[in-house]
Amino acid sequence: MQRARRRQDGHRRASEEVQDLAAVWLSKESLSLLAKKGWDAMEYDEKLARFRQAHLNPFNKQLGPRQHEQGAGEEALDVASEEAPPQLRPGEPEFRCTERVMDLGLSEDHFSRPVGLFLASDLQQLRQAIEECKQVILELPEHSEKQKDAVVRLIHLRLKLQELKDPSDEEPNIRVLLEHRFYKEKSKSVKQACDKCNTIIWGLIQTWYTCTGCYYRCHSKCLNLISKPCVRSKVSHQAEYELNICPETGLDSQDYRCAECRAPISLRGVPSEARQCDYTGQYYCSHCHWNDLAIIPARVVHNWDFEPRKVSRCSMRYLALMVSRPVLRLREINPLLFNYVEELVEIRKLRQDILLMKPYFITCKEAMEARLLLQLQDRQHFVENDEMYSVQDLLDAHTGRLGCSLTETHTLFAKHIKLDCERCQAKGFVCELCREGDVLFPFDSHTSVCTDCSAVFHRDCYYDNSTTCPKCARLTLRKQSLFQDPAPDVDA
Repeated sequence: MQRARRRQDGHRRASEEVQDLAAVWLSKESLSLLAKKGWDAMEYDEKLARFRQAHLNPFNKQLGPRQHEQGAGEEALDVASEEAPPQLRPGEPEFRCTERVMDLGLSEDHFSRPVGLFLASDLQQLRQAIEECKQVILELPEHSEKQKDAVVRLIHLRLKLQELKDPSDEEPNIRVLLEHRFYKEKSKSVKQACDKCNTIIWGLIQTWYTCTGCYYRCHSKCLNLISKPCVRSKVSHQAEYELNICPETGLDSQDYRCAECRAPISLRGVPSEARQCDYTGQYYCSHCHWNDLAIIPARVVHNWDFEPRKVSRCSMRYLALMVSRPVLRLREINPLLFNYVEELVEIRKLRQDILLMKPYFITCKEAMEARLLLQLQDRQHFVENDEMYSVQDLLDAHTGRLGCSLTETHTLFAKHIKLDCERCQAKGFVCELCREGDVLFPFDSHTSVCTDCSAVFHRDCYYDNSTTCPKCARLTLRKQSLFQDPAPDVDA
């Protein structure tokens, strides 16, 4: 009984020390682990010599279980003769050295180079280490812990390779290329994609830039490879849309090449897949066309269709910059659209009323101090004309947001003119046809405005009276009296 306990204690100490040795050999920083455990070189050599003298080789699994137990027991007795082990406490579970416990991942030859420990310092060695790590991953059992560790090592090797390719040297914060104004990004946690090479930008180890004009993102190493000028320059010099729906001319007109980078493409995907941009109608390669979705202005204006469609990267950036620019004159492009879209009719009436309120605010000191016109700061073209629209205006009109916001602004403006400000109230009109009722304003719904003199009348009075406008008649008589022949006065 006493021999069995000593044998069990010997197995337990051997297993613990073998685990420590295996951990030391598997770690890349073995010296630091040795320092943590308080082992120096002398103690390590002594422990290794003791294991060799004891003939305890857990890596040798060719011995049978019975032979292994006998050999371990004999050597455990020799060790116990020199150093008495502590007795087991009552209730303490017995230690059973089964095959599953003794395996512990120690069947490999850890005293040679550990599996997956690839040391490399230059690009060639790193590429070779990556290939070796891939081969090790394929050979290891699937979903095993060793395979997961090898995958982690592969990721670190690839990051190291990318770091050597793109060194983090000091680079200028501003770069100007092809009208792009690139600023060096300082964000390290945001994961972006390079618009040039179509790969992920690892902010922790890579330097990357963003154009402040068109938001073009790329690695620092890809800056000199950019061939497309900044889209912001096109928006500044020629702000207009393609108003033909998907004007396709055919892949043969492009010489079976990408419309942007001129790479060979085909509809069969050899050598590269041809992807059509629904905005320009041209075909692009997979590097220049990422299947981004955008609203097509031509489909909105002609069909009132707001379904997003696939566009190229260049078209997507152009449409994103143009979305708030009022360049669509709907009355000229498609005047019938107002007959079928009720929201546009309501918005046009509200815009016309706001234009009639503008003269009141310009001449009102209180309105200028309160900056009422800045309520439409995001849509400043609403206080300049009632014809121009942007794609964002049409999208908001389709969803109903534009009508609600314009109604609130219209109510606020009318309240200032008719109730809050006495100066604006004094600029109202009295109907000269019936001379009854309250003070009238040109933006009231029940009034009509003379197109010649801008006088305001009740709508019923204006259309029922067949005579001319009283104010126009009065102005005509005044002009005639001013331009009468002054000859008799001169003779006198």
